Amino acid sequence: MAENKEKMEEFSTEEAVKEAMENAEAMAEEAEAEVTEASEENTSEESSKEEKDGKKPFKKKEKKKDKRDEQIEQLTDRVTRQMAEFENFRRRTEQEKAQMFGNGAKAIIEKVLPVVDNFERGLATVEEGADPFSDGMLMIYKQLLTTLEEAGVKPIEAVGKEFNPDFHNAVMHVEDEEVGENIVVEEFQKGYMYNDSVVRHSMVKVAN
Repeated sequence: MAENKEKMEEFSTEEAVKEAMENAEAMAEEAEAEVTEASEENTSEESSKEEKDGKKPFKKKEKKKDKRDEQIEQLTDRVTRQMAEFENFRRRTEQEKAQMFGNGAKAIIEKVLPVVDNFERGLATVEEGADPFSDGMLMIYKQLLTTLEEAGVKPIEAVGKEFNPDFHNAVMHVEDEEVGENIVVEEFQKGYMYNDSVVRHSMVKVAN
């Protein structure tokens, strides 16, 4: 009986110790939760107070960029700028070359046109098929016109068209009721265009 009594006392003591430890752990967890909650409340109160006072909440400083990254960015920017400048230079050079070529072509055409005029004056005095020499000159004249046309040179239409100062140069006026107002009735010298620009204006007579 005495042994059973001792065992029962020992068992009850172990249970009491275990229960006390569990209670202590629970109290410690509750205390820790209360401390955490209080800390969060204090932090939120301080943040709201700083916002009311016009102060910005504390932020961590951003990490500075590496010097190598900065150098890479600078070099990339420099290369991009140089590529843009080179592209602008290339376009400007191409435009200047095209303009120079056009001016040179117009200068040559202006020197060739008097030759065409002389061919036309000479051929106007002979009939087609009159003799082999005249036929040969006519063939050369037609070949010359074909070559000029392939190069972009075309004559300006004048007779029967309305006078246009952009293409025609009026050197004489005449009153004629049979034609309309401001109409070209005669062409003294042919005008020519190279592509979209006038090389030589047509010299014409305008009615009314």
